[in-house]
Amino acid sequence: MKTTHLLTTVAAATLALGIGAVAAGNAPGVTDTEIKIGNTNPYSGPASSYSTIGKSIGACWNMVNANGGINGRKINWISYDDGYSPPKTKEQIRKLVESDGVAFTFQTLGTPTNSAVHAYMNKKKVPHLFVATGATKWGQPKKFPWTMGWQPNYQTVGAIFGNYILQNNPTSKVAILNQNDDYGKDYVIGMKRAMGDKFEQMVVKNETYEVTDPTIDSQIVSLAHSGADVFVNISIPKFAAQSIKKMAAIGWKPVHLLNDVAASIKSTYTPAGLENSKGIISVDFYKDPNDPEWANDSDTLAWKKFMKDFYPDGDIANKFNAYGWAVCHTMQAVLKQAGNDLSRENIMKQAASLKEVAIPMLLPGMFVDTSPTDFYPLEQMQMTKFNGTQSVRFGPLISAETE
Repeated sequence: MKTTHLLTTVAAATLALGIGAVAAGNAPGVTDTEIKIGNTNPYSGPASSYSTIGKSIGACWNMVNANGGINGRKINWISYDDGYSPPKTKEQIRKLVESDGVAFTFQTLGTPTNSAVHAYMNKKKVPHLFVATGATKWGQPKKFPWTMGWQPNYQTVGAIFGNYILQNNPTSKVAILNQNDDYGKDYVIGMKRAMGDKFEQMVVKNETYEVTDPTIDSQIVSLAHSGADVFVNISIPKFAAQSIKKMAAIGWKPVHLLNDVAASIKSTYTPAGLENSKGIISVDFYKDPNDPEWANDSDTLAWKKFMKDFYPDGDIANKFNAYGWAVCHTMQAVLKQAGNDLSRENIMKQAASLKEVAIPMLLPGMFVDTSPTDFYPLEQMQMTKFNGTQSVRFGPLISAETE
């Protein structure tokens, strides 16, 4: 009882001095009433189709604040446009850390953009959490202990594609298109790992593009002329849509495997033409709320209510808004688990201590799980095929563990 009284007295004295609670005083970006979180997102530029992710997360924090915040603290969400430009990301991240004084950054989007600030965030020892990219490099707790990804990593998706080709098209000729950076290369590494010697034998053409390219028409024509009957398309939505349209225009109809981050009905298939997109094979790890399968699903109903109440201008047909909702709940779980110790060290510790946490909108059987040696929160996916209206799941959940 004496100890409790002493702690209460000290806390009261501290508050009287206007310093704030002890834990808050030791934590940058945290007060007794607020947690300041930073973000960069491509609200403009070639990857602006992802902009709704940042907006949906902001709406999610508005919902959290409307319900009293987390452990009594409201979220101050500061999200800047970086245009998917690494130099701009550097500028905005420095502003968030050094001027705005955020506690941590969350869901900064893009492989090239996060790569530009990877070393900086770790040097500054600022949590660089649940970055919106599946590059394998975000899971290196020994070398980069302040950075953690969220979605299943790209090398695993590449391996899933490689295994699919070996099992279903073992005598095929394969063409690959990939973005010319760590994001695009990660998928190819995964394919090589899965296919082994067969990779060099079966891949007849590999074209790349730069994110600054206005079009990839010439690459698609080159790939089509290779004689390939399987096409592995590793691109962001803008270029994925371009490729689908060009393929239709020249009559190239290979088995089409499209990476998960572009397999969006709203952002890719609709602009490319739903009929043109029919038959595309991909993978997924969260529910598409527009799929009739989830029409009466409790997660979907809760998400739709959230959209109506807190993001009414958001497109309910865009599943990226469900992604934002899911990752926001992951961050909430970390902050709730951290309690009143919101030091950067404890926030990072709790992010690496999530044990089979159920997150809304993940596929059935999936959960978030991390440890001090495992910075890959999500490690399962399921294959899908677009039928012209919806992406239909098939096969079992595939483990995505990375050695």
